[in-house]
Amino acid sequence: MLSQSVPDPSELHTIADLNLWLITVGGILALLALDFLITRRPHAVSMKEALGWSAFYIALPLTFGLYVWNVHGHQIGLEYYTGYLVEKSLSVDNLFIFILILTTFAVPRELQQRVLLFGIIGALVLRTIFIALGAVLISQFAAIFLVFGAILLFTAWGVLKDARSDTHTDVNELKAVKIVRRFWPITDDYQGTKLSVREQGKRALTPLGLVMLAILGTDVVFAVDSVPAVYGITGDPYLVFVTNAFALLGLRALYFVLEGALGKLRYLGYGLALILAFIGVKLVLHWAHGVWEGVPTVPTLVSLVVIVVVLVVTAVASIVAEKRDPTTEDPEDTDAINQTTVSPTDDR
Repeated sequence: MLSQSVPDPSELHTIADLNLWLITVGGILALLALDFLITRRPHAVSMKEALGWSAFYIALPLTFGLYVWNVHGHQIGLEYYTGYLVEKSLSVDNLFIFILILTTFAVPRELQQRVLLFGIIGALVLRTIFIALGAVLISQFAAIFLVFGAILLFTAWGVLKDARSDTHTDVNELKAVKIVRRFWPITDDYQGTKLSVREQGKRALTPLGLVMLAILGTDVVFAVDSVPAVYGITGDPYLVFVTNAFALLGLRALYFVLEGALGKLRYLGYGLALILAFIGVKLVLHWAHGVWEGVPTVPTLVSLVVIVVVLVVTAVASIVAEKRDPTTEDPEDTDAINQTTVSPTDDR
């Protein structure tokens, strides 16, 4: 019988000892410090710079996976790579919301990577808390797998509804934004990298500060989705943490690579909904197997194959649909229209 990816709740296993935890956390902090140095002087990110850092942040987790595979065996290696693929897929979907927020608040391009960096740090902190809580719950309550499965199925339905509708999230309707506007005044203009300034004797948030809070507010939602999803692949808190961390660290650079292409992945929502539903069903089956041994469970290799197939089909279908869509405008034509319809002397 194939070994299962989700362990017995009464005995939570992990491949990491204290030294590996310290090395991993130290490495992540070093990478974040490097990102702080890079974004210390705001500048517009070129495609060459974004591609270089994206390649680095993809090569790093893939190389680390070889270490996991060689040291801890193919089963653990499969869990790691499958978990990373799930988290990376969800992080790409998160970029849609980041683009929406940055566009809605007209964040200057030179400040965008600083916003993304703080958003990544906030997401990492929140997910670490959720991972720790999840580990405690798994070790104490077998039924938590049923709860996680229900969360993912509910989330999958929400993602599917969003994918089927043409409406977009109104950033101004986010609870974090509403609360802030109620208690703090907001300045009209950006003040460089300052999050708040003093005006007329009162502390006021800059638009950049409001954007940061909006990003952090969405991080909470993302954590609720992503942590149960990867716990559906592996029950090792260390693997859950490191796959989340690797998926998040590369988001800053990936944003500038994919910001133009993301809109063309029209079926990404459908694919992610299917993946979340699949993992949700897997968790429910795992819980049921603990109650009735005759209930089948889903091996990690099957999970990996299903996730890869769904992502490939989603990407190919999106590309084909984009090419066949007669309403798709040529970017050069769009630029030409903008140049002819918007005049420097426009009084608006």
